[in-house]
Amino acid sequence: MSQRRNIAAFIRHGDYQQREQTPSAMQPFALSSQGEHEAKDAAVILASFATAYSLHISPTVHCSCLLRAWQTANIVAENLSSTDHTLALQESPALSERSVGSLANLSATAIEYILKNDPRYPTPPQNWKSDSHYALPYPGAESLMQAGQRVANYIQQVMTSLPQEAGILQIFVGHGAAFRHAACHKGMLAFKDIARLSMFHAKPIYFTAKGDVWQQQAGDWKIRSPSSTYTD
Repeated sequence: MSQRRNIAAFIRHGDYQQREQTPSAMQPFALSSQGEHEAKDAAVILASFATAYSLHISPTVHCSCLLRAWQTANIVAENLSSTDHTLALQESPALSERSVGSLANLSATAIEYILKNDPRYPTPPQNWKSDSHYALPYPGAESLMQAGQRVANYIQQVMTSLPQEAGILQIFVGHGAAFRHAACHKGMLAFKDIARLSMFHAKPIYFTAKGDVWQQQAGDWKIRSPSSTYTD
């Protein structure tokens, strides 16, 4: 790997106070104490990686507008900042998790009840939460693949705007499912692997974006348990 190549880092937010049996999507809750520690550890990991590959850490950390991602990014930025290198945050809804639109923050049971009693729409597939192509038929909802495309477009735009071959490490903090589907859109992850893999909380996965193709450089995906469904 060229030491002067620009590298992007995907970081899934740290552990947070997620409501059980509810699509993570737009949940507004904060990091847990464990999540805060994970974010601090992420800063150490990023600093070590940048040093090992002679990379300059971009002064802008891009993050989702959801609190758990913003908190993770803020902790990372604070711990990577120094007197002569202060990192700022750039929030964007484009990095948010898959939206379930007007059904946000309802339990899966409640969502299924609403659909069952709405004569306009058919019963959703049994695996609707993890079906990459299914979008709930309500305003603002999108499929996981649509969310991944949104995230991929944003990251591609940011990486293209950087001075090329400048040895920059660009940090993005967001959400696991949206990141995985973005990676699939850009050829870094096979579609069949989306359901098999997840992301560790606050553990970077590094890649290069050369043209319209992404290539993984370092970092590990998490192997998903067969019984799990997508959460971010």
